Amino acid sequence: MVSRVAVFCLCFGMAHAAMALEARIEGLEGDVADNVRYYLSDLDAAQYDRRRLEGEVVRRTREAMRVYGYYEPRVRPQLDERDPPRHVELAIDSGPQVVVERVDIRLQGDAARDAPFEEAIDAFPLEEGDPLVHAPWDRLRGRLASLALERGYFDWSFTDRRMEVRPFDESARLYLALDSGRRYDFGDVTIRGSHIVRDRLHRLAPFEPGEPYLAGQVALYAQRLGQTNWFSSVSVRPRLDSRRELALSPPTLGWWNEVGTQGEASLPRDMAERARQAERPRLSAEALSAATNLHVAERPVMPVDVSVTPADRHQFETGIGYATDVGPRLHFGWNQPWVNRYGHSLEHDFFISQPDQRLTGTYLMPLDDPLRDQYRLQYGLRHQDNEDTRTNEATVEFARRWEFDNLWVQTLFVRATYEDFTQGGEAEQVFIYYPGVSWSRTRTRNPRFPTWGDRQRIAFEYSSDVWGSDAEFLRMTGDTQWIRMFGDDLRFVTRLDLGAIETSDFSKIPPSLRFFAGGDRSVRGYGYETLAPRNEEGRLRGGQQLLAGSVELQRRVTGDWWGAAFIDSGDAFDDWWPESLNTGAGLGVRWVSPVGPVRFDIAHPFDDEENSWRLHFAIGPEF
Repeated sequence: MVSRVAVFCLCFGMAHAAMALEARIEGLEGDVADNVRYYLSDLDAAQYDRRRLEGEVVRRTREAMRVYGYYEPRVRPQLDERDPPRHVELAIDSGPQVVVERVDIRLQGDAARDAPFEEAIDAFPLEEGDPLVHAPWDRLRGRLASLALERGYFDWSFTDRRMEVRPFDESARLYLALDSGRRYDFGDVTIRGSHIVRDRLHRLAPFEPGEPYLAGQVALYAQRLGQTNWFSSVSVRPRLDSRRELALSPPTLGWWNEVGTQGEASLPRDMAERARQAERPRLSAEALSAATNLHVAERPVMPVDVSVTPADRHQFETGIGYATDVGPRLHFGWNQPWVNRYGHSLEHDFFISQPDQRLTGTYLMPLDDPLRDQYRLQYGLRHQDNEDTRTNEATVEFARRWEFDNLWVQTLFVRATYEDFTQGGEAEQVFIYYPGVSWSRTRTRNPRFPTWGDRQRIAFEYSSDVWGSDAEFLRMTGDTQWIRMFGDDLRFVTRLDLGAIETSDFSKIPPSLRFFAGGDRSVRGYGYETLAPRNEEGRLRGGQQLLAGSVELQRRVTGDWWGAAFIDSGDAFDDWWPESLNTGAGLGVRWVSPVGPVRFDIAHPFDDEENSWRLHFAIGPEF
């Protein structure tokens, strides 16, 4: 029964769509003909008799041609013989096209000296002698109105807005005059509902009171407040109705006079007259506006109202995933977006997979600019058992972070690590203290599946026995990844990873600082962290240097499904340059899911005689 109903609905919908009138046009071409077809596309012939249908076709055709300056076309429709008709033959004599005879566009007020308004007018394509087209004229009016609101001209109005068309003279005159009034400045910012000290929120504002108003700055302020994660809702609005509060409201009499003023007979004549006067406003809004215009401040101001709602103090999240590198993995998170009135935050994360288990926590202390400057206190506990690596690690780190205007992030940190490990059959315990510095930048559009983006990071770390560290080394790491689109269906992805350690005793370097290659995000076709120098027993011991890169080309198949072809190459090694690199290549499929891309690859390792291919599967964002 359900299937029959579905078939009936589908057939009915197809029949209804078939009733739409299809136009075949003679005498017109290009945009004008396309516009006529568009105007007739939703005309349901079944709703009219033949005579009324012909009239409706002619009316819509004339309306579609009028916006291109054809005001006196001759339209001869011919409907087919079916009932209702499915096609109409249109023989059209367009007649003369109206020509612009005069263009008069004027700006008054502060906008006359505001560059964006001048640019909008200069970009207007119609000049005297050009054929009349309505769309640019409508766009100009809309653009000037939008600019007025975006740039703080809240008293703007069109004092003249005319399109005088004279079909008999085949001419048109365009008149447009905008009086912007004064441009408003930002006024004071009023914040309601915040549990964070007001001073920190004021510092997030991208404007200062007294600066010219810009709607984009208001939107940016709301975005910054949301990025702090301190609030569950944020509203930032200009107080547009503040000027309306200037009108005096009618006075009211006290309750003690209410009974006595019900009738004039009980009052003396002069008191009755006063009561009648009291019932009327003392000064109307129009009169007050006229009076205040006699002494207007040089620059009016627009206050900004901010209303926020605190975020939940405790937030929990769980996640599950899978990757061929680590198999099934679980994630538990406990986040406290604010722990005090200064906006400090605390988060804990617990990751579980077969070879790797980690518990990490971060305490953030924002400074004057909460989004860009902060202190960070971080701890971590980790157990890893993978291939020839077994380690237990405990780390504490204190860092200072800056974000610059060019989006680069600089981080200075001091880290203390205790690691009890066995690497390649050699056991060791080390307690190391070392400072470091890193610079990183990530830029992306559409983070779920970037159509454009890149990431760079470089870091230096140094440890010395001078301050009691068990290992002495200088370590450098760097990586970059680029994503670019060519057209709508071709995507290019490339990355490069570098690393180097300079040390006099490599056995003291814990596995967390050594280099390994291979796996889903390194060199596909090889097992997770299986590419590295080995000892005499053939066990992995890690490398002092790392070089790995990848080139991948993706092509859209349909919708959110993409095909991929890639080549990966790299290795971890001890010398400053490898004698050879391990290379893998293959094909893959990408599906853009709601949680990020799902990647499935089949890779062939060219330098592994034991395996001819390897599957790689991963879920999650690329950056």
